[in-house]
Amino acid sequence: MTARHRIAVIAGDGIGQEVVPAAVRCLDAVAERHDIAFDWHHLDWGSDHYRAHGRMMPVDGLDILAGHDAIFLGAVGVPDIPDVHTLWGLLIPIRRAFAQYINLRPVRTLPGVPSPVFSRDPIDLVIVRENNEGEYSEVGGRVYQGSADEIAIQESVFTRRGVERVARYAAALAAGRRGHLTSATKSNGIVHTMPFWDEVVRDVLADFPDVTARQELVDALAASLVLHPERYDVIVASNLFGDILSDLAGAVAGSIGCAPSANLNPPGEHPSMFEPVHGSAPDIAGQGIANPIGQIWSGAMMLDALGHAAAAAQLITAFEAALASGTRTRDIGGTATTAEVAAAVVAHLGPS
Repeated sequence: MTARHRIAVIAGDGIGQEVVPAAVRCLDAVAERHDIAFDWHHLDWGSDHYRAHGRMMPVDGLDILAGHDAIFLGAVGVPDIPDVHTLWGLLIPIRRAFAQYINLRPVRTLPGVPSPVFSRDPIDLVIVRENNEGEYSEVGGRVYQGSADEIAIQESVFTRRGVERVARYAAALAAGRRGHLTSATKSNGIVHTMPFWDEVVRDVLADFPDVTARQELVDALAASLVLHPERYDVIVASNLFGDILSDLAGAVAGSIGCAPSANLNPPGEHPSMFEPVHGSAPDIAGQGIANPIGQIWSGAMMLDALGHAAAAAQLITAFEAALASGTRTRDIGGTATTAEVAAAVVAHLGPS
């Protein structure tokens, strides 16, 4: 019996409009081989919608998305519209309305993709980022704007429930991998929220005696990720720290263009969202040279989250084979176009 899934597709801005169709092609191809059918619902939301309507998505946008099994997002952001309108008008409201409190970002060495740093062993780690609170709160404001006395205040918000659930998710993930968990902190300089983070993480880890855990100050951890990325297994981090560390780790592994992510609602009460880490890359948008691997890998994560582990594994194997064969975009040392990479991935899926 065919498994059918209704997917909301938001290509968004910049290279999102190029890598999303490439990934959809690959997902349709692997779905055909596993008796899966995707009902793609394409939504033309993003900065063009903002220019036309003054909003990144319609007033009932979240209600529309709620009727889908998952959301497949390309990229958000353009140089001429402030991020406070683009990101806070589309990406962040989706993450929060649907309680996508886990941001999962795997990073690993890929065939044929050279790392800019030396590593004796392959990189294979996952960053679990808290995705709904922390430093990215809406609490704060500005007063005396435009004057010499102008003040900007931004409050961090850490709740016990929020820290517990991300720590528990990360510890369970580590228990199923190599059993090592690193918690990113800055409790030597941030005197309230980070000690609280440390305490709650320690409390949660008491339930995981087989997981070896340590906490590292985020600045030292950033340096260590460059010098010794192969040492890490699972890293759990706050919203801001996880955002920065995952971009750093993706670059260390070869290119942020290959980096995927999943915004997960683990209980399955709401749709989860899958997107690459790389952003809209306006400097190369429209040239057909963007790296689609991050978007394709995000699609594999979507397959896995929808219960199709075998299809997800086959798609990952196929894009790794395409990379190993030399089909690579210029950011990872090749000359292939976005479309050529997608075609190579489909070819490596084998006969349907």
